[in-house]
Parts: sequence; C-alpha cells; structure tokens
Amino acid sequence: MKKIFITLLFLIVFFCSSTVFAQTEVVNSPPKQEQLEAIVTRILEEKQVEVMQKKQLYQKLELTVMSGPQENKKIIIENSNMPLANEQKYHLDDKVIVSMMKGIDGKIIYYISDYMRRDALIILFVIFILVTIFIAKWRGLMSLLGMAISFLIIFSFILPQIVSGANPVEIAILGSLVIIPVSFFLSHGFNRKTFVAIVGTLIALVITGILSNIFVDTAHLTGFASEEAGFLQVIKQGTINMKGLLLAGIIIGVLGVLDDITISQSSIVFQLKETNSRLTMDELYKRAMDVGQDHISSMVNTLILVYTGAALPLLLLFINNPHPFSEIINYEIIADEIVRTLVGSIGLVLSVPITTFVATMIASGKK
Repeated sequence: MKKIFITLLFLIVFFCSSTVFAQTEVVNSPPKQEQLEAIVTRILEEKQVEVMQKKQLYQKLELTVMSGPQENKKIIIENSNMPLANEQKYHLDDKVIVSMMKGIDGKIIYYISDYMRRDALIILFVIFILVTIFIAKWRGLMSLLGMAISFLIIFSFILPQIVSGANPVEIAILGSLVIIPVSFFLSHGFNRKTFVAIVGTLIALVITGILSNIFVDTAHLTGFASEEAGFLQVIKQGTINMKGLLLAGIIIGVLGVLDDITISQSSIVFQLKETNSRLTMDELYKRAMDVGQDHISSMVNTLILVYTGAALPLLLLFINNPHPFSEIINYEIIADEIVRTLVGSIGLVLSVPITTFVATMIASGKK
C-alpha cells in the first residue's frame, strides 16, 4: 500500500511540475508571432541555387498543418530562397514549426522556423525513466520522485520569485534548503548516512556561496556575459539582479554534483566502520579519505571535461585567435565560466573532507 501511495505521489508531483513549467513559460514569455505545427508531405522542387554569390540548396515544400484551427490545411513554403548561415535540408514526414507573419502588402507569409523536437525528447525521457527504474528499482523510483519535487520547487518557487524581482541568491538558498533534505531522504532513505550527507552538502554549499560572492565581485563580473542575460534584462526592464542571478546559478549548479560526492563519502565511512568496528576515529578518517582522494582526482577531471564540452563552441572561437591568452581570459564571457568552474570545483573538493569528518564523528559515537 505504501509503494502504491508513493508511486501515485510521484505521478501527481511530476504532472504538477510539468503544468507549472508550462504555465510559467506561457505567462513570462514575450508576445510572439503565431506558430503552427506542420509535417512535410511533398517535396515539389529541389535544386542548387546561387544567392549572393553563394551556392545553397533550394526547396519548394508542401506542408500539412497538424493541429489548431488550420488543421489539415496545405501550405506551400520556399526554403533557402534567401541567404542562410545554416542550410537545412528537409525530408518527407519531417515535423516542423511554421511561423506566420503579415507582409507589407498585408499578405500572410509562412516560413519554417524550427524542427519539432518534442517527440524525440519525450522518447528519450521515457527511456531514462525505464532504465533508472529497471537498474535501481525502488530506489530509482524514489530518486525520480526527488527529481520531480526539485523541478516543482524550481519552477513554482525559485524562478517565479526571481522574475518578480526577489534577490536571486536568497531565493536559491531557500529553495536549496527544501530541495536538499527532500531529494536526499527520498533517494537514499531516512538514516544516518543520508543525514551526514545533508550536513556535508549544506556546509559545502555555504562555502561555495561565500567564494562565489567574493570572486564575482573581485573579478568584476556583471552577469551580462550571455545574450540571454541581455534579452532578459530588456524584457524584465531591469527588475532582475543579473549579478545575483549569476551567483544563484553557481549555487544551484554545484548542488546537483554535491549529492553524489557527499552521499558516497558518507556511505564509505559507515561501510568501513561496519566492516571493522574496532577502527579508531583517526584510522576511520584516514581510510575514508584515501578513497575520497581518488574520488576527488577523478571528479576534478570530470568537471573540467563537462564544462569544456558545454563551452566547446565558445572555445573554438579562440583557436588561432591573434589576441594573446592573457587578453582572452579577461573577456567576461570567459572569466564567467572560469569563476563558475573553479568556485564549484573548490566547493566539491572541500565537501569530501567535511563530509568524511562529520561521518567519522557520528560513526565513532562522538557527539
């Protein structure tokens, strides 16, 4: 009965989080031109054309609207009859987003603005859920429930509060104080190991927040390094503290990785104590830190590769750049990522000895 109840709770929370996300996106999005969902039903013409001394693919397509008041309507669209930076070749049965706008003469113009990716994302998400539940079973289901609650808190509390003009750092910390215990206890159970991991995570998160604040100020980062930040500032007319938003992003970003680090170290300590109850506190700490040091070395390399992979297009812009490296790292868009990476890494590395120490004290019966 308990399992059925928690499963139903998971479904309800996931549905609510999806609904809140959809509502947030609709309410806070700026007005935009009407869009239709359509599918390519015929390729009427396909050839190479020259536009502004550049050869590119030209296609004349017949599309059928898939939903809405214009459902089943046939639309003829010419693709690549203007200069394009990114040439696209469409095939039969491709699902696309079609935008509508009125021309100067009042005639409605249709053009393909993007692919429809929703189906692929849903399939991938279902695979993720099935693999997680199949491999981790009951604990996997609980971790998915924790993930759903985390999303619910982010989209129903953190984001709306930031949009309304609240301090992003304070809101991120308040949200984390709810996310951490709920997600940890659901994923790892209500026990001493999880309690220690929560304590270690909170301490490391405080240190990360302090370091972020110090070095964002020291490096004179404004939070306007990305185009998204500039658009957001224009849309919200300066009501959002962009520097605070940068700090909040660092805090929330490091929170996800801290779960793995702290629960692993806590588990190691209690397993060692259970295996050999005669270990002294110093011996227990030393043996757990031997494992923790291996964890740190692999984690640092992983973090650098993850951040590098995420910023790969940006990094490619600086290959064979005539400007010296010392000048390049001064650009805010680069300094932003360096501060984010290093501050987050410092917090993660410090979480290992902090969690190990707390776990050692509790496992050894110390108050």
